[in-house]
Amino acid sequence: MSRTWIDFAYLVAAICLIIGIKRLSHPRTARSGNWIAAVGMAIAVGFTFAIKEIDTYWLMLVGIAVGSVIGAVTARMVRMTAIPQMVALFNGVGGGAAALIAAAEFHRLAPASGNLPGEELVGILFSAVVGSVSFWGSLVAFGKLQELIPGRPILFPAHNATNAVLGLILLGAIALTAVTEQGVWLAVLMLGALVLGLSFVLPIGGADMPVVISLLNAFTGLAAASTGFVLDNTALIIGGTLVGASGTLLTLLMGKAMGRPLRQTLFDAFGAVPEGGAAVAAMDGDHTVRTASPDDIAYMLAYARRVVFVPGYGLAVAQAQHDVRNLGDLLEAKGVDVRYAIHPVAGRMPGHMNVLLAEANVPYDELFEMDEINPEFPQTDVVVVVGANDVVNPAARSQPGNPIYGMPILDVDRAQHVVVIKRSLSPGFAGVDNPLFYDPKTVMLFDDAKAALEKLVASLKAV
Repeated sequence: MSRTWIDFAYLVAAICLIIGIKRLSHPRTARSGNWIAAVGMAIAVGFTFAIKEIDTYWLMLVGIAVGSVIGAVTARMVRMTAIPQMVALFNGVGGGAAALIAAAEFHRLAPASGNLPGEELVGILFSAVVGSVSFWGSLVAFGKLQELIPGRPILFPAHNATNAVLGLILLGAIALTAVTEQGVWLAVLMLGALVLGLSFVLPIGGADMPVVISLLNAFTGLAAASTGFVLDNTALIIGGTLVGASGTLLTLLMGKAMGRPLRQTLFDAFGAVPEGGAAVAAMDGDHTVRTASPDDIAYMLAYARRVVFVPGYGLAVAQAQHDVRNLGDLLEAKGVDVRYAIHPVAGRMPGHMNVLLAEANVPYDELFEMDEINPEFPQTDVVVVVGANDVVNPAARSQPGNPIYGMPILDVDRAQHVVVIKRSLSPGFAGVDNPLFYDPKTVMLFDDAKAALEKLVASLKAV
């Protein structure tokens, strides 16, 4: 098959990827968007077999078989709460693959030519460095989210200065590799990049891992695009560029949603402060916690005009999305206006709550983003917070110096009444106390989210 037809197929695949990414932006179209992107990737892989220079088809087939089995099994087995970990792991594998391809191409081309063309050498070095950083950084992010290593920032003396020095060493290794074209310097370069990936992510707190994963995803995309230039593969160039661009935009949007510039997330060890004064400051004032029984809360809900549910990570962990839908249906049957408030970074990744509620068939028109629902809270009778913490913490508005100060939140404290379903008073990922729990209008229902909602449903049926 001529290269023209192969490039045309790659163009079709790229269009499918673009359409798929676009459709992933809304729950109604996300499923079809995923399928369209998958078809595009299948086209790209299929037409790669038509490249005449390839003579190791059996190795490609083995790789596809192994990758397909691992991908299908893990995708079916992983729980929704562990999706961010899986994204981090798969992202790391992509970065590692780009780095290994760069190393293989270097050892294939350098001895043969003795003087690599500049464009190929630049592509190889870029993929080796960025892919290695993304690989090890993603593994650290996976470890933090999976709680294999502490989620809090792991600091070492002068970590920013150390990373800067390590970056200069990498620049030196890049120069030596380019000048000598010796494999030993490429090995040193990749090893140094692995260390940089480790030291770069360790000082970042678990609450910021979704932002870091998104950034590392952009790194992997750029490494893949660079590998595409090395291999002269149009599909890799376009696909990697799309991933790099979308990952960068998502990183910036998530930083904005959390009210912190990217610089602060990456270099200021967010999450290390609370053991000092910020968490204590949140505790000033009345520390009285008011609790209520499921029966009391059921009566409060039954006679409300509007009820807003705020889902969080606790709902995801308990797999209670169907139970909150059942409770909402019962309230609607009694004439209550039911809505669901979605914070951009609730859970562990953007869209986490949207996916959970869509799985429970919650109507899309009942889902309200933060900017839409915040003006409605003063006219809301009852807000039910299910497993959320930092995204409803009023300290983000009122306590300068608090680690989450400036982060946009759901203004649930402005509703008439607030019900918080939570296992305990433990802080969220940010590690700071939540004054909402001690607000006179707040009542706590200490229980697992699923068990608490089941009790509320039973109590509401008896009202």
